[in-house]
Amino acid sequence: MEIADPWARGDWMQLYSGKRFYPIDPRPEDIDPADIAHALSLLCRYGGHVDRFYSVAEHCVLMSEAVTPENQLAALLHDATEAYVADVVRPLKRYLPDYKAIEEKVWYAIAVRFGVELELPAEVKEADTRILLTERDELMPRTQYSWGVDGLEPLMVNVIGLSPLQAEDLYLRQLKMLGAT
Repeated sequence: MEIADPWARGDWMQLYSGKRFYPIDPRPEDIDPADIAHALSLLCRYGGHVDRFYSVAEHCVLMSEAVTPENQLAALLHDATEAYVADVVRPLKRYLPDYKAIEEKVWYAIAVRFGVELELPAEVKEADTRILLTERDELMPRTQYSWGVDGLEPLMVNVIGLSPLQAEDLYLRQLKMLGAT
């Protein structure tokens, strides 16, 4: 039996699990919760421009805990693409249409894998904007510049700045609690 050429799917990257991932041709069966939790626990929010390490994994868990039960899984996974295509800060992302297209393909694979809607619920989008205010107040020095979200209520969460190991464990426990592992 001949094995198909793995390069037919394009360039690939090795994941924490040792598996291959094809960012230009992602598939639901390529998505592994352990890879997501591990990678997000090592990615620092805001490109690292914070006063202490604060992972994307912790951010996602806080989001998941702050929304209604029916939206918790979507909130937990809302930044899961970053485990595969890294984090691009919000002000830059809109100027990278090819990145956005790739990110959307990865999101499709994640959404199918976990059975969540392709379109994030409005509650999740709003919480993701409101948490910016909380994170800014907890992690950054005061500034005179507006983030364009002033006037909203901060999301009432407790930003800790967990270690990567703690954040990874917390993320995996939240996935398990939501029945998504």
